[in-house]
Amino acid sequence: MENFLTPEFWLAVGQIIMIDILLGGDNAVVIALACRKLPDTQRTQGILWGTAGAIVLRVVLIFFALTLLNLPYLKLVGALLLLWIGVKLLVPEDEDEHGAIQASDKLWAAVKTVIVADFVMSLDNVIAIAGAAQGAGGDHQMPLVIFGLLVSIPIIVWGSQLVIKLMDRFPLVITLGGMLLGWIAGSMMIGDPALARWLPNWDAGPTPAQQYGVAVAGALLVLVLGKWLAARKAAPSAAA
Repeated sequence: MENFLTPEFWLAVGQIIMIDILLGGDNAVVIALACRKLPDTQRTQGILWGTAGAIVLRVVLIFFALTLLNLPYLKLVGALLLLWIGVKLLVPEDEDEHGAIQASDKLWAAVKTVIVADFVMSLDNVIAIAGAAQGAGGDHQMPLVIFGLLVSIPIIVWGSQLVIKLMDRFPLVITLGGMLLGWIAGSMMIGDPALARWLPNWDAGPTPAQQYGVAVAGALLVLVLGKWLAARKAAPSAAA
């Protein structure tokens, strides 16, 4: 029980909530598109069953992710993916990524569409939540994961429009979210067991100063690279 009273646990809780808020919007759009042709009487059922199936599937995926992240080099790969996800968050998208989502007027067909589409789009959530849970350490990683996914349910089902409006009105939220993903990527990278083979005196693991230093470097890398790519993408539009 004392594990749940540590600062590391509640820091990870805050990170998971932030990840769910930032990365749950796409999932909400998928649910809305897949269920839009259902009759009014079945639409709520489609949303709830589709979300429940997607959450269960994501728990299974994150369980495997937490296990795999203990293998050498996989934390490094996961950290690089997270850095890219954080950078993408700061670069505006032009294309509608959801155009291929097919709506159905049949309840279970819509539920299947939600689950399959959520599976395809959940890589960012899975890696980020697994990284945040691992950062807490201890034996309570799966409770953290389950808590994070429970938090994501109301965010995905009910709060997505509010979150999108907040992010439109306060772009700083998106910037801080991208930097958070960079922070988690740095923390994940520094904990990869493969580093013990290449760096001296690494058997005991990184010191707190090294861990925080790499985490800060990851956050700053996302900020600088994301802003640079966003400016580069905006330049042709401004010239036109």
